[in-house]
Amino acid sequence: MRITPLDAWIQRKITESKVSRLSSAQNREILESVAEWQLAKLNETLALAREKSPFYRNHLVGMPEKLESLAQFSQFPFTTPEAVRQNPLRLVCVSQDEIERVVTLQSSGTTGEPKRIYFTAADQELTIDFFGVGMSTLTEPGEKVLIFLPGETPGSVGDLLRLGLARQGRIPLPYGPVRDPIHALETMESQQADCLVGSPTQVLGLARRWNLGNKAPRTVLLSTDYVPAAIVTELEKIWGCQVLNHYGATEMGLGGGVECEARRGYHLREADMLFEIVDPETGEPAPDGEYGEVVFTTLTRRGMPLIRYRMGDRSRFLPGKCPCGTSLRTLEKVRGRFSGFVSVGEETLKLPDFDEALFPIPGLLNFSVTVAGVGVEVSLLVETQMLTSADSTDLVEQALRGVSSLKTTVKCHHNPQEVGNLLKRVLQRCQNA
Repeated sequence: MRITPLDAWIQRKITESKVSRLSSAQNREILESVAEWQLAKLNETLALAREKSPFYRNHLVGMPEKLESLAQFSQFPFTTPEAVRQNPLRLVCVSQDEIERVVTLQSSGTTGEPKRIYFTAADQELTIDFFGVGMSTLTEPGEKVLIFLPGETPGSVGDLLRLGLARQGRIPLPYGPVRDPIHALETMESQQADCLVGSPTQVLGLARRWNLGNKAPRTVLLSTDYVPAAIVTELEKIWGCQVLNHYGATEMGLGGGVECEARRGYHLREADMLFEIVDPETGEPAPDGEYGEVVFTTLTRRGMPLIRYRMGDRSRFLPGKCPCGTSLRTLEKVRGRFSGFVSVGEETLKLPDFDEALFPIPGLLNFSVTVAGVGVEVSLLVETQMLTSADSTDLVEQALRGVSSLKTTVKCHHNPQEVGNLLKRVLQRCQNA
């Protein structure tokens, strides 16, 4: 098992030497080295934000001017998505002519203001560097990587990935999001792709339609969304490939961390960002091993630094050393978002439970769940997109009954439609048994 390439990469970033000392240094020395770098860069970022950002100038009033330890940072206030939506330019720390890329993130609500995230060319260079090194976890020089991510616009995620791959001696094949699965599969075969990068459900849709006998990818990287374990299992079953997860968000600069071959969790861009896990209710730091909310701070970004930005993602830092051999911390794979939970009496409906129950069903491509009602009696509308109208609807009902948090009497209204359309089923009287 190979050590994560982020190991040597981070050491190169925090020392002027071109030779990594991470693998030979003692664990304590390594962690202290990273922590010293983070503290120095954090103080630089705080000084920049106070001087150049009207938002942070007010937001950080009363906080220490300079930190003597990372532990002091827990008293600083959080930055919320709402603050970014309200007036994003107040967080920008450079002149407008230095901004190379602006990414607009639409609100999930119908009336919410979008978030706008600003990047300089140097900020984007940091991501290109991370993408190239991170992809060397699952690719070899000369291999072809088919990119099913938006990439037409300069500075988009697919474009930055293309540049990072090329610098590492890989052959990037930009494609874009999958809108025509048959064409995408034909491209996979004609290009003889060794690796795929894409969103979980789009890649699953390709695997469901894949023809046995065609070349299967050797590796797959899933990104842009929460990755259900069931989808990973299905892809490995169909293609016999290795599937790794990437953790990132636009606010992070698109890249945050990537799994190693041990697949225990993510190793993070700890030279570029400081990650925390906090209690979502109190905001207090959570000890290693305990679940909480992911919070991050940018350390090397100048266009729009974010300080203690709340992601809303649920995870934890895993205690102990990763089997790959690195001494870097490991963030467990994200277990959904705190907003993806609905209380029904004493039970809690969790979207990840539906993911793990439904995605193993043969022919299922995607689904959505709509909850209506309050208290101990609610109705659920579960819409499932099946590969063909012949795929069994009974398997869906059976899988839903197996969801531990869902104790219900199921009434299914069969509505067979043409291939690719949504089949609707209504679950009624969902209540605590």
